[in-house]
Amino acid sequence: MPDLFDPITLRRLTLANRVMVSPMCQYSAVEGNATHWHMAHLSSLALGGAGLLCIEATAVSREGRITSGCLGLWNDDNEAAIATVIQTLRAASPIKLAIQLAHAGRKASSAPPWRGGQLVALEEGGWTPEAPSAVPHKDTEPAPRAMTVDDLARIKQAFVKAAERAVRLGLDAIELHAAHGYLLHQFLSPIANHRTDEYGGSLENRMRFPLEVFRAVRAALPDPMPLGVRISATDWVDDQPSWTPDQTVIFGLQLKEAGADWIDVSTGGVSPKQQIPLKPGYQVDFAQRLKREVGLPTIAVGLITDPSHAQQIVSQGQADMVALGRAMLYDPRWAWHAAAELDQHVYGPPQYWRSLPPGKNRVFGEVTFGMR
Repeated sequence: MPDLFDPITLRRLTLANRVMVSPMCQYSAVEGNATHWHMAHLSSLALGGAGLLCIEATAVSREGRITSGCLGLWNDDNEAAIATVIQTLRAASPIKLAIQLAHAGRKASSAPPWRGGQLVALEEGGWTPEAPSAVPHKDTEPAPRAMTVDDLARIKQAFVKAAERAVRLGLDAIELHAAHGYLLHQFLSPIANHRTDEYGGSLENRMRFPLEVFRAVRAALPDPMPLGVRISATDWVDDQPSWTPDQTVIFGLQLKEAGADWIDVSTGGVSPKQQIPLKPGYQVDFAQRLKREVGLPTIAVGLITDPSHAQQIVSQGQADMVALGRAMLYDPRWAWHAAAELDQHVYGPPQYWRSLPPGKNRVFGEVTFGMR
């Protein structure tokens, strides 16, 4: 079995190691445009030695933002703003860069977490979310607008256009967001999808739109560019029909047939009734099952903070990679510290080589430095 710091190849993209920086929403864009905050935030993470850095959930349309401060990639201004950030990252680090493309569906028009994270009313500057069905996320909220078939075609095209912009930006990979209760997950889950047409009801119908989006994006990308999907393997809701691990396996097999290169395995997010048993690695078993039964590379996420735990997940074949979010915010050099603990090598910019404590210089390989 591989080690955490062994390389991995996804399609034709080779990553230096199996540590990924998860996409983490910053709610700090202006009309979808990246700001100085994104420059500082992503630059810090890019220097930390991970194999892959995934830019936060990026809306493919204005109304598809989670909050008014969410990053977007639906117009030329958005593309130009993030291009400046990417140019800086490329100049400073060899880390591979991905972007997560998303649409919030009925969870759009929300306040940022530090302002409560709840639906923002029209009179307070919000907008009417669009969703598979006119079913609110919370019973106390106004219903979203149910999407028509024409709306689905429009949103699918928005995903394609955003993917084309990502290619122009020179990004290395794309991840589609079909988790955490956002639009593509809403179509999958009977909690949010009450449609009676060809996009609702049966499992085949509920998978239809997410698979249409995936296939359209895959067709728009150059063949060497990998495309993955973040999924919620379960809704964690037992008292009503919901999305389950068994259905996730079937969806995973469909994604594999459509050309997916990895599955990033999370859970939950579609219902406030969810009951999640939080503990370190609480989602790893789902990644292991998908790896075994679907046969695609999987990424394990969820309260993975300890280097030995991350190494165990990879070396025991539970998942092919691990992705860290909050742990990376707390310690952007997590991969350096993990490499030191596990006696492995990792990338570090030569300007920082002198920063390592005595006895840790092997973390950056056989390097020498000095002054005269």
